[in-house]
Amino acid sequence: EREFTQKKTFTSWINSILTKHTPPSVISDLYTDIRQGHLLLDLLEVLSGQHLPREKGFNTFQCRSNIENALTFLKSRSLKLINIHVTDIIEGKPSIVLGLIWTIIFHFHIEELARTLACTYNQPSLDCSSAVDSSPKASRAVKKSAKIKERWKISATKALLLWAKEQCSLHGSINVTDFKSSWRSGLPFLAIIQTLRPALVDVEKAKARSNKENLKEAFRIAELELNIPRLLEPEDVDIMNPDEKSIMTYVAQFLQYSRNLHESEEDMQEKVREAMSWLAAQEKKLAKLLIDTENETYYQKYKEMMSFMEAFNQEKKPFLPVLSSRSEAELSESQQQMREEWDKLISQINEWKAKLDQMLPSPLDNIEAWLQEVEHLQSEDLPDLQDPFKAMFIFREIIVIFKGLMDCFDSHLDTLQSFKNEDEKNMPLVLPEKLEEMKRRL
Repeated sequence: EREFTQKKTFTSWINSILTKHTPPSVISDLYTDIRQGHLLLDLLEVLSGQHLPREKGFNTFQCRSNIENALTFLKSRSLKLINIHVTDIIEGKPSIVLGLIWTIIFHFHIEELARTLACTYNQPSLDCSSAVDSSPKASRAVKKSAKIKERWKISATKALLLWAKEQCSLHGSINVTDFKSSWRSGLPFLAIIQTLRPALVDVEKAKARSNKENLKEAFRIAELELNIPRLLEPEDVDIMNPDEKSIMTYVAQFLQYSRNLHESEEDMQEKVREAMSWLAAQEKKLAKLLIDTENETYYQKYKEMMSFMEAFNQEKKPFLPVLSSRSEAELSESQQQMREEWDKLISQINEWKAKLDQMLPSPLDNIEAWLQEVEHLQSEDLPDLQDPFKAMFIFREIIVIFKGLMDCFDSHLDTLQSFKNEDEKNMPLVLPEKLEEMKRRL
């Protein structure tokens, strides 16, 4: 199933690149069409902007020569082609062909894009240039370069993940911790689209829809409005363990789209001023609301919070592109100040939400605290450890904590489902929306 998904995703990605070749070409069956070497060279020419040597014919010798030319070119870019041999590609071995294409995607697509984020997330920089030199000193330099490159490979993945997290963080409670099951609900895709093009998506409404509906909608909008090729189908993502490489390939296209959004400095400054004015107004509105509801019941306080958040989520849409744009190194002083004001406001809202959650009537307060603990454990990044034994030890500790928490799952579920939502005067204790939210999270 994983091979099938990768083959489909990688084929679609290659075809989106080959439309830019002169003349355009297309792959029908990845394993068969790659054997001649011509399409592989076409792909590398578009990605590198270089004209590569090739044999024009299609006999066995010429096909082998073309594949050798392609692999030689990749090696000249310091790419490690482990266990990838000409014979395996000519035979169309699935694992080898997919491995080769993934190496190309990672280097030319993901790594190149993630490089633009390096300064934002403090990732190590990478010099791709390499010279051919057979001296022992040069050999050591090549080994060192390979180690740096391997470290960067991890960092490129991490940088892309951090970028996705940043886009989703503007929409609250959408946690992205990996390129697998985090995307199953479709909400992260929609959140990224709304950040890039606010008028196209309503993430709050999407939270009530099914995974398949959200995925279908996200892929449709991305294709029609953002011109992002549809590399995935809902059934590729809405499964227990989606393919990481396929999702990374697709998500990187959204980063590509964001890099292509250019605005004049004057327009940007005007938008920053408008955003600052709106943020100041929201901060005053929140402060007044906290004072006005100080002596209200929990029910009324939560109702006021829901009303505030509904208006806040609607009003923030026009400001999302400017709030999420550019890396820290590219920010002007006013943009940096705007980011700080945004972070401050979000922190105040989260603090308000946390206080309200602590005020939930018993036993809902205990269930809410338990839910937050489980969610925190799920969203926490595992430490990036080089020592596999230490990593395994830490991972086992986390599993023990998680199992301990899950022992309470059934009782919390029963309690939540049987909770009688009324006081002695038959008035509701909690807003039905809050109960539904807790059930959905559980």
